[in-house]
Order: sequence, then C-alpha cells, then structure tokens
Amino acid sequence: MVSVQKSEHSVYDVLVIGGSGVDTVVRVDSLPVPLADSVGVPPIREWPGHTGGNVALGCRALGLQVKFLDFIGDDWIGGQVRERLAKGGVDFEPLISPAGTRRAVNLVDTSTGRRMSFYDARDPEDLRMPRDFYLQHLRRAGHVHLSIVNFARHLLDDIEELGVPVSTDLHDWDGLDDYHREFALRSDLVFLSASGAGERIASVMREILREGRAEAVVATAGAGGSYLLTRDGIRTPRPIPATVPPGPVLDSNGAGDAYVSGFLYGRLSGRDLEECAGLGARAGAHACTTEGNTDLIGPGGLLAPHA
Repeated sequence: MVSVQKSEHSVYDVLVIGGSGVDTVVRVDSLPVPLADSVGVPPIREWPGHTGGNVALGCRALGLQVKFLDFIGDDWIGGQVRERLAKGGVDFEPLISPAGTRRAVNLVDTSTGRRMSFYDARDPEDLRMPRDFYLQHLRRAGHVHLSIVNFARHLLDDIEELGVPVSTDLHDWDGLDDYHREFALRSDLVFLSASGAGERIASVMREILREGRAEAVVATAGAGGSYLLTRDGIRTPRPIPATVPPGPVLDSNGAGDAYVSGFLYGRLSGRDLEECAGLGARAGAHACTTEGNTDLIGPGGLLAPHA
C-alpha cells in the first residue's frame, strides 16, 4: 500500500464531521413511482451510513486512520449507526441530539440503480458542537471532511485558523441556494453532483474557484463520469471517464460518497488531481454493485491495474 502523507502532529488521516444516519431503501420497478394507493415491493432494507458515515467507512476500508464526530439520537436508529461504524473500524465519537438520529427513505429503481431520496435532516437550527469537544480533534487531523449539516459550518473559522485542509460534498447544489455557499467557498476540495445545476454546472464550478479557496472542484455525473476543474488556467472542466462497474448495478446509494473516499485516498497519498478523480470513479463504480455500504472497496481493488 502507498503510504499516506501526514503532517508532523496529525493522528487522523481524515476527520469526518457530521452526516450520519440510516437509509431505508425501497426498491421499485421504475422512477417516478406510479400513483397508486398501494404498490408491492421487494423486501425493504435499512442501511446505516448516510454521507458522512459512508465517507468515514469508505476511507477506513482503504486503510486510512479515520475519526468521525457527529450528533445522533439516543434511539434505536442511532444504535444502528454505532454498530455499523464499529463493525467498519471507524473511531466514532457521537454527541446526543434531542431531535434523534437523521433518516432518509430512498426509492431505488431496480433496473438502473437510480435513486430518489426523501431526507429527514431533523437537526434543530440552533444545534452546535461544543468547541472544547471538536477542537482537540481538529488539532490532530491531517484532513477534515465536512458534511453540509448546519452545525458544521460553525467549525470553519477554527479549521481555517489551524490551516487544516478541508473538503466538502455539496450534493445536488444548484449554485444558487445560499445554504451551501459557505461550504463551497471555504473548502479546499469541493465535490458536487452535476445534476443539481444541470447545463450550468461548468459555470458553477468556475464560480467556486473564482470566489472561493478551492484547489479543485469535482462534479460527479454517475454513468456519465465526472468533471474536474483546477487552478491551472483552463476554464473548461476536464472530463473523467466513468469506470465500468465490475458487476451488475444494484444500488447507486453511496456511490458519490465512495467517490469522495477514493479521491481523498489518492490525494492523501500524494497523487495528482486527475489520478485522484480516476480512483474516485473506480470506488464509485464498485459501490454501485453492492447494496448499501456492505462491501466497500479496499486498497487492493482501488489500485489494481485496469483490465
């Protein structure tokens, strides 16, 4: 395995903050679903993870040292999150939220793996992570990955002051919603889905680089691959080909999170940004062939020569 570059004082390769929860996955014949009083479906499954949990699990499966901080509820759903992260070897230190653990119901097209997610964020607007709790961990981190939960934005000043590199995933940001903007402009690596901004995605990527601090912006486009824009003077995002999945596509849930994990592994091991995007594509393709986060790609699979 290629060694991961750490700063002299870092203990964690990646500190993930926010974004755990449980997905309830309902497989349907097609999306959108037909308007009906009742629709028969295959067995409904539940997968603990969500975006922050999946990135933490994905990075840990790749051999990175991972710490994960978040709020969960003192409820059975939170127990599922704890159990899955422990099984994946993630060092998880939760705080208890009075609102309970986040949830989502995801409809997944059985023929394409495409999903539609109904996300229950449930965090109170005034929820805050205590500074004396998170600061000790920031000081030990080589890299921070912030989920776009509201309380995470209040860590950005301390992250910037400490000089720790930070990444974030804006998901389907349209480039207009102010909620995402601070995360977009104050992160060193920015990931987002190309679907949110549609035909405007290239201009949104350029705006993030122009107005913010990012060294690179990555827009993922599922089977269409991904796009990489960096500070090299080229204004057109470079297309990164999609990796052909190594098996039938079962579920696209978590594919974007796996992409982030593969990219971060590449970046923390000193690879250039285009190679990192290729590793992200490989990790994302692998994730599409499994249900939930049950079989995460390891370093052997990520770095194996292409067939």
